[in-house]
Amino acid sequence: MLAINFLILGLGWAIARDLDRWSIEWLWLYLPLSLVMGNSIIICLFAAHDSMHGSTIKQPALRYLTSCLALALLWMPPTLWKSVHNHKHHTETNAIGDPDRMYLVGQNDTWGKWIQNLFVPSSGVNWAFLILGMATSWVVHTFRHITAILIFNRDDVDYVPAPVVVSSRKRQTIAIELVAICIIHLSILAILKFNPLAILLAYILPLGIGYAGVMFYIYTNHFLCPMTDINDPLVNSVSLKMPKIFDLLHFNFSYHTEHHLFPSINSDYYPLVQELLQTHYPESYNLIPVGKAWQLLMQTPRHYRDEITLTDSLDRESVICPCAVICLETRL
Repeated sequence: MLAINFLILGLGWAIARDLDRWSIEWLWLYLPLSLVMGNSIIICLFAAHDSMHGSTIKQPALRYLTSCLALALLWMPPTLWKSVHNHKHHTETNAIGDPDRMYLVGQNDTWGKWIQNLFVPSSGVNWAFLILGMATSWVVHTFRHITAILIFNRDDVDYVPAPVVVSSRKRQTIAIELVAICIIHLSILAILKFNPLAILLAYILPLGIGYAGVMFYIYTNHFLCPMTDINDPLVNSVSLKMPKIFDLLHFNFSYHTEHHLFPSINSDYYPLVQELLQTHYPESYNLIPVGKAWQLLMQTPRHYRDEITLTDSLDRESVICPCAVICLETRL
């Protein structure tokens, strides 16, 4: 699957080399390819995600190489991803130490918190900023953690939701991987002959589409859930009811509670895990239709006042986390 999507991206860049020869009235014909390339960006992240959890590629050297290539398209050094996602997010999901959680309303008003308030789906977001944020928030997410580790690497960095501190060796590896990623992106731009039109249609647009798709999943994974001191995926994670075509394309990433319970199993088995959860834990398992999940995101603010209460950046609203409400209604 990953090889096929590398081929799709390569084909798209090869075709885009000659876009300067196309008549302007025919340029729209490239847009479907931009969309397909954007989906390939999503697949690259999810394939690398599963691989780095050890659920697909078992050979360490091959796993690292493929993860480097796939994550490069998302500006994510694999060592950084493993430190932030595998080691911290999965062990402290939606806890105070989770680097991927929403900001607390009481945290310092930093540029990271300001960007979340401006671009993340919420009851107060402006639609124009939301659209821009969907295409760019992944870059902000990555930039926050890269700079926090490479520049500071301290536990008092306040512009991330929660800082991650790594060893000197990992820090050096992240820096080397980042240089390699820059070279890969410069190579792509060189393939496109630094042509502004080709860059727009074959680089910026596919990346924006891909990043928006990735962030859609990330927002619905945990942003409707309460904070938890005990890492319980049945409480702090959400699984989505998605059209099957997306589950097929995206390695069942919508089965997110299942993933947090068993991160190292092959995603093909997540539907079987879901059946067991629905049978044995129906009162606490968060399974939400994708449309309803997005609607709930757009109806609620995006800062934690406390473990179960959401508020806006000025602490004017008071809304119980939707998943806490759903869980309570189910039990009643």
